[in-house]
Amino acid sequence: MSENIPLHNRIKPMKIIDLILIVFFAFNLVFISYLFDIEQLVVLDHSTWGTSAFVYPSWPPKFIVDLNHWVGANFDPALLERPVWWRATIWIDVILFGPFYAVAIFAFIKGKNWIRIPSIMWASIMLTNVSIILFTEFVDPAYAGNDHWWVVILANLMWILMPILVIYRIARYPTTFEAKSAD
Repeated sequence: MSENIPLHNRIKPMKIIDLILIVFFAFNLVFISYLFDIEQLVVLDHSTWGTSAFVYPSWPPKFIVDLNHWVGANFDPALLERPVWWRATIWIDVILFGPFYAVAIFAFIKGKNWIRIPSIMWASIMLTNVSIILFTEFVDPAYAGNDHWWVVILANLMWILMPILVIYRIARYPTTFEAKSAD
């Protein structure tokens, strides 16, 4: 028989990795999936942004809309253009990743081993999405030659490193959420 090991009882290396992942999942749940990404699905025509003709949506808040548009206008043209393939990756984030983050936060805190396969699935899809985004931004003539390529890499770096950390965590410590009981 086995029992779950809650976060506060895990050994230090695993506890640190799990805390990093919990914070990352929480940040994505609150800020990325349902604020930053929702804006990219709600505001499809950015051409009037910054003018009196632009109408802000009821969600997300105005500062998120302005932040998204400022980043797109200054550093990342694909973010502002929002082609169909881009919006497809955003829908994946909103529909699949948002709920995953909520469940993963609970599972990593409580030590639920069933989160292993969903975590590997999330990491694989995330790495695929970010690879497609970066490949397009650096190879597609519509975006290649961006003087701020380093900003695009830095902005996406956490979504490369965290899935790799999840895969490492799951592969290196496959049973860290469980302890064998004496029964």
